[in-house]
Amino acid sequence: MGKKKTAFVCSDCGAEFARWQGQCSECKAWNTITEFRVPSVKAAPRAGTMAGYAGVVEAKVQTLDEVNLESLPRFSTGFKEFDRVLGGGVVPGSAILIGGEPGAGKSTLLLQTMCLLAESMPTLYVTGEESLQQVAMRAKRLGLPTNKLRTLAETNVESICQLALREKPAIMVIDSIQVMHMSDVQSAPGSVSQVRESAAYLTRFAKQNQVAIIMVGHVTKDGSLAGPKVLEHCIDCSILLEGSSDSRFRTLRGNKNRFGAVNELGVFAMTGQGLKEVSNPSAIFLNRGEEQTPGSLVMVIWEGTRPLLVEVQALVDYSQLANPRRVTVGLEQNRLAMLLAVLHRHGGLQVADQDVFVNVVGGVKVSETSADLALIAALVSSFKNHALERQMVVFGEVGLGGEIRPVPSGQERLREAAKHGFKRAIVPIANKPKDAIEGMEVVAVASLSDALEALF
Repeated sequence: MGKKKTAFVCSDCGAEFARWQGQCSECKAWNTITEFRVPSVKAAPRAGTMAGYAGVVEAKVQTLDEVNLESLPRFSTGFKEFDRVLGGGVVPGSAILIGGEPGAGKSTLLLQTMCLLAESMPTLYVTGEESLQQVAMRAKRLGLPTNKLRTLAETNVESICQLALREKPAIMVIDSIQVMHMSDVQSAPGSVSQVRESAAYLTRFAKQNQVAIIMVGHVTKDGSLAGPKVLEHCIDCSILLEGSSDSRFRTLRGNKNRFGAVNELGVFAMTGQGLKEVSNPSAIFLNRGEEQTPGSLVMVIWEGTRPLLVEVQALVDYSQLANPRRVTVGLEQNRLAMLLAVLHRHGGLQVADQDVFVNVVGGVKVSETSADLALIAALVSSFKNHALERQMVVFGEVGLGGEIRPVPSGQERLREAAKHGFKRAIVPIANKPKDAIEGMEVVAVASLSDALEALF
């Protein structure tokens, strides 16, 4: 028997080292390097033969124009919002990882999806955390059709793939990857080596047999996917299901997608019959009060391939502290500090002795720069105690020189705002539409001073 090889892998970034060390030289994290035994190389079983365990099947070299794409049409999950995040549907042979907080609804969404798909294609739902009785009880409570969905309670990856060869499913769910294990890996399920090898084995099985596999992943306390970083590299799509415990709405966001747009957003509502998709997300994020208050404004952000109208609120109040607070919910705190400096230099507004609180209504997380101008407008509105027009939207990037820079898809943003009844828009001068938009006055501005003049 040959000597078993060992390797040292960082659980954060997946980097490998010849020996243990306290700090990872790649991601600079401390105490994240763990030892695991390298398993023997084992190929995923291929349909039509059980010899996949003996070795790798000989590959064939082809040019790209020789590859047949007609045999790989996407198929719908039954949810338009889910299809949107995936880039238009599920690609056969793809490996998809969906993560989220406990209780967010990952298993519920996938059980609903698999029960719908089972009506038209062979499916296999593999559960490693629950018993089949628990899965059946949930499906009955949700009122789902269960007579065609094939289920399996197993945690051994090799056994799952062998059974999948006989069942020949078009799509398979693994719930969850953290409880799966391989026989050759000498460590507990959920460890770096087990998650890494199990995911790699399942991905090879999906590619070789054209079976779409959806893996459920856990998240850490900071909201990122648990396990080695290499897990996100080997799969095709990485999706997060987000939602606070005090809200019935859930957002499905794509962090990585080889077959579609990144940062695509799908919105669902949690009900007694499971997750229901929300076809018009802007409507739920614009549930505003009757009276317009200072510091409140609607902005148009771009999520994936569609515009989204959300409300931003700002509160500027005199601070009793030596170091005034800067609190943001849904926006980057560093960007707020930068915009406050721009507002002081080019807008003549000093808030060094003021507490500043910023919130994006509805729990939406905004990362793009088109929210700059709307945020500044909300800050000035709160500071001056001057309410802005209720039927007005604002978007645009603010540069360090006080200039208002254009943002992508300006026309689509304006049309979305007009569809929801907004009558006035303040936009960068480069985003001014060539043709007038019916029922909307568009004010184009080139600098921060022009924007403040148009607003107040």
